[in-house]
Amino acid sequence: MEFINLIESRNQLERELKNLIYGNVEIREKEGKKYIYVHFREEGLPRTKYVGEYSDELYNLILNNSLKAKEIKKELRKINKELQAVGYVESDIDDNVKANIDFARRHLVETIYNQAILEGVATTYAETEAIIEGGKVRNMSTDDIMKVVNLKHAWEFILNKDVLNSPTNFYLLCDINRFIEEGFYYNAGRVRSTPVSIGGTTWKPELPIESVIKEQLQEILDSDMEIVDKAIELLLFVMKKQIFIDGNKRTAVVFANHLLIKNALGILVIPSDMTEKYKKLLIAFYEGRDERSIREFLKKYAYKKI
Repeated sequence: MEFINLIESRNQLERELKNLIYGNVEIREKEGKKYIYVHFREEGLPRTKYVGEYSDELYNLILNNSLKAKEIKKELRKINKELQAVGYVESDIDDNVKANIDFARRHLVETIYNQAILEGVATTYAETEAIIEGGKVRNMSTDDIMKVVNLKHAWEFILNKDVLNSPTNFYLLCDINRFIEEGFYYNAGRVRSTPVSIGGTTWKPELPIESVIKEQLQEILDSDMEIVDKAIELLLFVMKKQIFIDGNKRTAVVFANHLLIKNALGILVIPSDMTEKYKKLLIAFYEGRDERSIREFLKKYAYKKI
């Protein structure tokens, strides 16, 4: 197996491991009820995470996940040995990119909250923060919680060093949508084959053709625009083309940020308090009435330098 395939296999296993709830189980009692917490290590540091109210099913799931995690870690060690054997040297990233990763992580709760509000998720900043940190929230639907969790996973994916060393392209875009729509659609990450409608307008996007989408994405990436302008074009392109069955706005934002972060140029996210203004500009952009204003808006209000 070539080293690139080994790296892809390693990334897949690492993503699978991140998505597992596992660790040493602790059961805490409060007011006659039992709650499950797990203790584990992340990047060498001890962590504790609240999982949920006790049930035999949840308890057994964590035990099974812990066994699965051991197998994944064993396979990861094997892959790392094979990479060493073929002379693979882990490529590092520029200090400026590392600084951008730190910048993105510091703003992660705010960023995910803003994206959730744009999508119409009924959440508060505090609830978003609690979900991201593995805490318990009340009065939120399961679907809304899952959307926030999926956004967290998508951001963790693009902030991975190997992913940042990978090209911003169609295949990465599909991977991001898989994270965004995990648990909602079996065909997440695939180009849609059914019509969709857009709220607030009678305009409807055409059915996307994969080969054409690839070419158009590459044209944007190969253009002589500044990187920030390219990121804005990528975001608008993905939103307007509605490439996937759902989650296009969330996917577009994360995708555009991959290009920005790998070039150490900051982050791009639509502020929650300007959601309605943005949606109006987006409808005008969809309908071809005004394509300039939304670009100016994104550059002035959504783009953050380090």
